[in-house]
Amino acid sequence: MPIKSSFADSALSLEQQLGQKLMLDLRYFCHQGSSERCRTALTELPDTLAKAISRYDVGGVILFSENTQSIEQIISLNQQLQQAASHSKSGLPLFISIDQEGGRVARLPRDVATSFTGNMSIGATYPEHGTYFATQTANVLATELSALGINVNYAPTVDVNMNPDNPVINVRSFSENPDEVAAMGAAQVIEFEKNGIISALKHFPGHGDTNVDSHTGLPKVMHSKEVIYAQDLAPFKHIIEQHSPGMIMTAHIQYPELDSSTLTNVDSKQMIKPATMSRKIMTDILRKELNYQGVVVTDALDMAGISHFFSPTQAIINTFAAGVDIALMPIEIRTPDDIKKLDALIESLVSAVKSEQLNAQEIAHSAQRIISLKSKFKLNAFPDPIKALANAKHIIGNKAHRELEASLALAAITQIKNNNNTLPLKLNAGQHIHIIMPDTRKCMAIQQAITALSSHALVFSCSSLQGFDPVDAQRNINQADIIIAGNATPNQSAVEIGGMDDLADNPDFALNNAEQPKALESLLKMANKHQIPTVFISLRAPYDIAQFGDSADAVLASYAYNIDVDKNEQVSGPAFTALAKVLLGQAPAKGSLPVTIKQSKSH
Repeated sequence: MPIKSSFADSALSLEQQLGQKLMLDLRYFCHQGSSERCRTALTELPDTLAKAISRYDVGGVILFSENTQSIEQIISLNQQLQQAASHSKSGLPLFISIDQEGGRVARLPRDVATSFTGNMSIGATYPEHGTYFATQTANVLATELSALGINVNYAPTVDVNMNPDNPVINVRSFSENPDEVAAMGAAQVIEFEKNGIISALKHFPGHGDTNVDSHTGLPKVMHSKEVIYAQDLAPFKHIIEQHSPGMIMTAHIQYPELDSSTLTNVDSKQMIKPATMSRKIMTDILRKELNYQGVVVTDALDMAGISHFFSPTQAIINTFAAGVDIALMPIEIRTPDDIKKLDALIESLVSAVKSEQLNAQEIAHSAQRIISLKSKFKLNAFPDPIKALANAKHIIGNKAHRELEASLALAAITQIKNNNNTLPLKLNAGQHIHIIMPDTRKCMAIQQAITALSSHALVFSCSSLQGFDPVDAQRNINQADIIIAGNATPNQSAVEIGGMDDLADNPDFALNNAEQPKALESLLKMANKHQIPTVFISLRAPYDIAQFGDSADAVLASYAYNIDVDKNEQVSGPAFTALAKVLLGQAPAKGSLPVTIKQSKSH
């Protein structure tokens, strides 16, 4: 069933419709294939890839941090990409997408663009500021992305973080309260789309109560239907009603209470369908029940939650059969040889339509939804390169944006406990502050932030839990007047360090931190024994306060530890500056915990 494109005179063939339904990852590209994994960052568009985008009428691409190195380079790459798309038969522009949530997940260089301290820090400001920071941060993220020629942001994350052990969402969630998540998520969708950025709400039907990271396995949520509707689905329902986003991203999660039907995986075993492949969830619930008419995009199909169980072609067919519009990162293209895989993939998908495994009319409707969204956001309007560059340099990471970043970081700092009026710290010249942090860079960041604000010359020492020396730590604790200890749990997930390729490089990245909590506990006990005033800072998900809070006199939560500048021994970031202001009494801690933690014994 050929369909008319509003961008071109010719009707789209089946092959072109299928091409529009693919979102390719261009993270790395090597001109020569070899037995080594390709790790050459793609920063400009090679001719072979440009031709593939034109030939297959590819619908979109996703950029990673490897693709985004400077303002000039990003604009140039995006113009090359749109140029390639304009040479396709349909002439349809590309979705150029990115994960720029803010906080832990930010793909633009932190020293260039504004990345903020993330959703949970926005959630910590909600009781005092309502949706102010949700709106303002989305405004900044959108204007910066738009200035670079990026038009889709996989944000906001509206997963309701109900699980303290959630390895992948945690601080990427605004709150454990679905109504607050819905309010902040809606504010961001409105602001993104008002500023020309298509918002992709994620991860439907909810990733907030998982204890498995879908990058490394397949989570299963055992909630009852009532809980799913009251908690997981509630923000999606509210936002679709209030301001339906251009896109919604799926979750690679099994939800047996929503759909317990099975399909056959690559090992010929029956398994419960992940939401991404469930027609009941993607069509019956999302389209029919919640009345969502926009474009549905999968989470990355190379994640283990999918790729361990299905071949790439099988995964895409199952996804399209469920009613999903776009397959994100469907196959890995790293060398000119890999481009042949696109040929084979399109052929397989055409065969699936001809054999009625996929419905031709549904594919046509899906392609039409994609074209309509591109038309609505006027993606074919690309500015003059010289003007675009001048505009971007004026906007990205500018003074007003950095000031907003700093004010969010400060407004989020939450004081959980302050025994014996430990805070603000009473500092005198020559006092020894011993800092305990997950790594040396964080020691340096808090030390430099305190030094910049203190009127006294102070002595600092550091225990890095990554390169832990117990003898050295004991000596410094014995000599210290004040201890400042920080912890960041859970460990980084694959999405924060960039995606599945990193796991292939370093499969043990999550294990090397296993001993750190024990070391930190022993050092806090040592400080206790010597009755040294101790401040514990939860640098990430505040659930760790249950473990470490009792061993400290004062407890703060910052929800973030961004280090934006790391040059010539100068290390800083908005969260550390905000913490230093609170530690030294130059600003109050006005944030509120957005999630419940087991309270410390004394307050």
